Amino acid sequence: MISFEPKDLSTGRLHGYLLGAVSPRPICFASTVNANGQVNLSPYSFFNVFSAKPPIMIFSPARRVRDNTTKHTLENVVDTKEVVINIVSHSMVQQMSLSSTEYAKGVNEFTKAGFTETPSDLIKPPRVAEAPVQFECKVKDVIALGTEGGAGNLVICEVVKLHINQAILDAEDKIDPYKIDTVARMGGNWYSRAKEGMFEVPKPLTTLGIGVDSLPEAIRLSKILTGNDLGMLANVEVLPKNDNGSFTASEEKHKKAQALLCDGNITEAWNVLVSK
Repeated sequence: MISFEPKDLSTGRLHGYLLGAVSPRPICFASTVNANGQVNLSPYSFFNVFSAKPPIMIFSPARRVRDNTTKHTLENVVDTKEVVINIVSHSMVQQMSLSSTEYAKGVNEFTKAGFTETPSDLIKPPRVAEAPVQFECKVKDVIALGTEGGAGNLVICEVVKLHINQAILDAEDKIDPYKIDTVARMGGNWYSRAKEGMFEVPKPLTTLGIGVDSLPEAIRLSKILTGNDLGMLANVEVLPKNDNGSFTASEEKHKKAQALLCDGNITEAWNVLVSK
């Protein structure tokens, strides 16, 4: 057994121990708007539900460790007091991961990650149409836990309306844990799938991924490639060079690329998609 006092560890190392030990953690996929109506979408795993009457959820966008700046989500909820908490299923986890890329302020992560905006009924931020459950929330309070890099900010949200995809319900109209197929965060790149166990999702590039919106139409509108597939393909710095002048829409090649993506072989998948 090794023991530490928090003051004796760097913030990064302490952060790693906390997240590696307190896991798996559910994911708050938060959609917000700023005062000018610009949309932001970002995931947070400091998140849970804390009350049913009133229905209260809390998530925490922490200050960045490297430069002590704040997240766009935090700035938005402070300004507008509204947020949609979207639940993440396995079918959208790669796109969700891509959305965590730190794009410039004003860039719409819905577009970059290939998600569909759907209007909320009672608040301004849009919902993620692909999410199996979406909670429209009013922000009751934001509690800053510190002023240094790594400090959390508790965003206390009251659910004012919830939307549930009927496909995830059982015969008694209860949420079926197998059908909702949620995922949770663990330490490092690791996630947990509720109905299967652990799997790995490499973190987005430290530089910017091109985004789903920048994929060639023949790939972006593929009848074979899923949202998760597109999220992986879009997590490259530049579009791979293609000497043919166009990208293939061949279903056979898309199936081959998909098989490679299932094994995490993004470069090889691109090689198939650009081959003659």
